Amino acid sequence: MARDFEPDEFIGPREASEPCYREEPQVPQTKEAPNQPPEDRGLEPGPQIRPDTIRSPEIRRAYELRDRSYRLRSSEITAMVEVGKFRIVALEDLKDFAYHADKALMRRDLENLIRQGLVQMKSVPHEERGSRHLLALTKNGHRLLTGFEMVHKDQVLYHGFTKLREAHHDADLYRLYQKAAGKIERAGGRNLGVVLDYELKKRVYCDLAKLGTALGSAGSKRTVAERHGLQVVREKIPFPDVRIEYDTPDGERAHVDIELATSHYRLCDLVEKLNAGFSMYAHAEDVTNLRRVLDQQELAAEILTL
Repeated sequence: MARDFEPDEFIGPREASEPCYREEPQVPQTKEAPNQPPEDRGLEPGPQIRPDTIRSPEIRRAYELRDRSYRLRSSEITAMVEVGKFRIVALEDLKDFAYHADKALMRRDLENLIRQGLVQMKSVPHEERGSRHLLALTKNGHRLLTGFEMVHKDQVLYHGFTKLREAHHDADLYRLYQKAAGKIERAGGRNLGVVLDYELKKRVYCDLAKLGTALGSAGSKRTVAERHGLQVVREKIPFPDVRIEYDTPDGERAHVDIELATSHYRLCDLVEKLNAGFSMYAHAEDVTNLRRVLDQQELAAEILTL
């Protein structure tokens, strides 16, 4: 469910105070394989690394930033990028998708990232699913990725935990993305990028603010919405939880807007998101109730299972 923000909240990447790592859940200790090669010394920063697939353990490279030295391998950088793109990622989801269920490699990587102060982990309680270990970049982690241009210049990264009451919803967006991204890639889509509701609202409200006295004009609002691939529904601009931008097989840049619905959705909100053209997903336990609501209103719409 996309949250509402005021325009003056859009001041740039989220800031967060540096965490106290003694209070974080610790990744279980795992010894390195005895035949692991020693780390190289004094290597220069490598080329830009894209978040595609996690590779096997390898020699760590040295990265110097603000009088500090960090030692990382590509799988650790990839994990940081995945976490940064979505604000928060659940530990289990990172294992399943980024590490392809390789728990041992993930454990070694996270031990190194947490020890160097690049990633933080919190155990956050959930009223239905129990506590989950959630991951976020630290400010230093964010600085490292952006300083060495390890992601495409258009890809926004986030760091720090903000509103913990929304942490589980934010973490679920990573799994939601994986579901939708799989469909895009099977259809030939490539070079996927992620735009969260926060960044999309920032762009739209920036354009609306430039309108000044024309802000209340329905026509002006519609023009801005269309410029960003959105629609005006009942004089409002609905925002999706996640937008996935990608290249089509024909070389065109396209996008799909996806929303994670819950059984707590009001009917008017659900209809608004559907009318905006969003692809709707829900957890298996919520799908039946949401479909029943739509059937009662005789609304023909598809809600996919997350």
